[in-house]
Amino acid sequence: MIQVINAQDRHFQNFGWLQTYWLFSFSDYYDPDNMNHGSLRVFNDDIVQPHSGFDTHPHEEMEIVSVILKGEMTHKDSMGNDMVVKENDVQRMTAGTGIQHSEMNQGDAPVAFFQIWILPDQRGLEPSYDQKTYLPQHWHNQFLLIASSKAKDGAVSLNSDASIYRSRMDAGVELSFAVDSNRCQFLYLIEGNLIVNDQKTAERDQLRIQEERQIVMKAHSNSDFILVDVPRI
Repeated sequence: MIQVINAQDRHFQNFGWLQTYWLFSFSDYYDPDNMNHGSLRVFNDDIVQPHSGFDTHPHEEMEIVSVILKGEMTHKDSMGNDMVVKENDVQRMTAGTGIQHSEMNQGDAPVAFFQIWILPDQRGLEPSYDQKTYLPQHWHNQFLLIASSKAKDGAVSLNSDASIYRSRMDAGVELSFAVDSNRCQFLYLIEGNLIVNDQKTAERDQLRIQEERQIVMKAHSNSDFILVDVPRI
């Protein structure tokens, strides 16, 4: 079963300094029928304007992954990390028993990034941090594992039985992804046009997938996407 949610049906908020699409219930946007997809709890498509950002605020009991598409953010947290997170970087924070952090765009250009929250496998974890840089050629016409509980192949580590992949496919290329009946998948098309198990999708569409034996993706045009594989809950 594949549910396609078109780009225009996302929940949009404009705070001036932040333009954001909340794909699941978040902050003051609440829809009891749109809380999660498996253990994927949050997927925000954010643009942060120059010289602004998220002031220090708390989190707990969540795996928080940021994928930077353009620009760079300055990250500071209560664990002592003071980092710059740049284009093509992937950052993971295990909020666990509690952290505080800030994310600021100190540059002169907007920052575009995805904020992804995944439920951890267990509560009460000690807060921790991981960050890695990936090169676009590594996800050209293939899946690149960028975050995983197994942390194999240089992926950012997750304290959740989840995996996040990035891929950019040339027009006409076809890829397949094997799935497990106890898991579900979430695909977010950054740009391009994909046909996914005969479902047509366009830029910024999202697919919520479950109970499929295999996911077959064919690029109708050059296409860039994120794929999240998580347990069903």
